[in-house]
Amino acid sequence: MQHLALFVVCLLGSSLANPASTRLWSRGNGRIIGGSDADIADYPWQLSFEYSDSHICGASIISSNWALSAAHCADQLNVLLISFRAGSSIRGSGGTVRKAGSGYMHGSYDSNTLDYDVTVIKVVSLPSDGYDPEGGLAVTVTGWGTTYTDGPAASTLQKVDISIVDRSTCRSIFANINTVTDRMVCAGEAGRSVCNGDSGGPLVSGNTQVGIVSWGNPECEAASGVYANVANLHSWIRAATGV
Repeated sequence: MQHLALFVVCLLGSSLANPASTRLWSRGNGRIIGGSDADIADYPWQLSFEYSDSHICGASIISSNWALSAAHCADQLNVLLISFRAGSSIRGSGGTVRKAGSGYMHGSYDSNTLDYDVTVIKVVSLPSDGYDPEGGLAVTVTGWGTTYTDGPAASTLQKVDISIVDRSTCRSIFANINTVTDRMVCAGEAGRSVCNGDSGGPLVSGNTQVGIVSWGNPECEAASGVYANVANLHSWIRAATGV
């Protein structure tokens, strides 16, 4: 059974959650590893997830008033301090900023394993804008942040073209770190992946979103990244938003 976990102001704390041991990286000023500058016009669905007016994660537009992101990005945040910046390639400036109203986290979300790492957040007037991906599928991920582990933040949106990694290979890569479930998909390779602050951002094949940046190796350059599997979670997203 699909579960909806409504979050509103009264259910959210005002402070960030402390990372669990398997949460290898999550929030922060992360940036695409091995990528290049991107123009928001080419990725109009990309959002900057801001908290207290500072970028903490990525997100994507799925309708005129719903944003899609990772549950760990919204976990224990005060919804009144959440906003989304749309239509700008520059982190922290330009475009339009819309405040969040309410939203849902998946009822089975596990903050330790990051299983069911998905949230949808209702936003006032965003710009308008499923299948289980197989290994080898060409995809693109976008986000803001560092080009190496613990590096400085970037100000310009980054993108990198990568490929889906088949699930058996993905599980072997992360066997000693965390369990890769059916609600997850891997993409990228050593030197071409994601890092802190990319969390919640979209992994797309053409105009189809196939993943949400979720977690990865503590050394961002060392391996592929792990994403929430949008195809697997699509029925929950539709139940929560009607989209």
